[in-house]
Amino acid sequence: MMSMGSSAWEPWALDKEAALPILKRAYDLGITSWDTANAYSNGESEVLIKEAMQRYNIPREELIIMTKIYYPVPKEKMGEAFLADLSQHPKFVNQIGLSRGAIFKQVDACLERIGTDYIDLLQIHRYDKAMEPEEIMEALHDLVRSGKVRYIGASSMWVHEFARLQHVAELKGWTTFVSMQNIYNLVYREEEREVIPYCNMTGVGIIPWSPLHQGLLARPLEVSEKSIRTKTSTGVFTQLELDAGGKEIVKRLELVAKNRGWSMAVTALVWLTGKVVAPVVGINSIKRLEEAAEINGKRLTAQEIKYLEQPYMPQKIFGHF
Repeated sequence: MMSMGSSAWEPWALDKEAALPILKRAYDLGITSWDTANAYSNGESEVLIKEAMQRYNIPREELIIMTKIYYPVPKEKMGEAFLADLSQHPKFVNQIGLSRGAIFKQVDACLERIGTDYIDLLQIHRYDKAMEPEEIMEALHDLVRSGKVRYIGASSMWVHEFARLQHVAELKGWTTFVSMQNIYNLVYREEEREVIPYCNMTGVGIIPWSPLHQGLLARPLEVSEKSIRTKTSTGVFTQLELDAGGKEIVKRLELVAKNRGWSMAVTALVWLTGKVVAPVVGINSIKRLEEAAEINGKRLTAQEIKYLEQPYMPQKIFGHF
């Protein structure tokens, strides 16, 4: 739900009245796992879940609500949350990072915005190098014991950081992570080297973000260059660029999609689900939502997979900002 909340945060984010009907349609289609974060649209993305439940009489127990903590939620200015220098700002004491105080304060704020007394999956948005693993994992464990959180997960970080957190929790008998939300798609496969094998070996589920690489895998190259996100994104949301291998993959994806009679987005998602992962798909329209729902039951042949993967070239690590 990063694409929903407030256009004052990012021009490509949908405002409330455009976003709520999409959530209703998602619920009607049986898409009931909703992923957001405290910092998305400065908290407004989480508020949308509460408003959707209220407006459409959606029972809380029929949703799997996943949110994230780490970044602060500034009140004065939209779009501040991901700026690195905020960690040193005095007004964000106990509102950023993964200290015990910050974790508890952020979770209470999430619960209030969402209008619920528990979070199904609480994810740490990034690794906090300033905190000892024991402090992070004990605080998360205490939240699970309190009933405010059912399960915990993590997002983009180095595998040694993730493994260290897991090891500490296992050693102490605390709650361990059940999921990893990392960036993974046809044109960014660096996670196959360490993170994904580690998760597979230890029973941690993979729920990749940016499965369409900010939309670059959803449309031909010449169309992507004209997209709203390409023209308006700034800072950490600046449109990603493709190298020669990535551009060739997009061209091949377009051909496979045409041969199959599928959209490029569906084809890219079918490739991803074949890797035994459950991608977090950003949706900005009912049409895109219904398109994403079409992937169920679809499979690519081994030949098609090899054809799509062959041009891939190693990439600079992305996502650990």
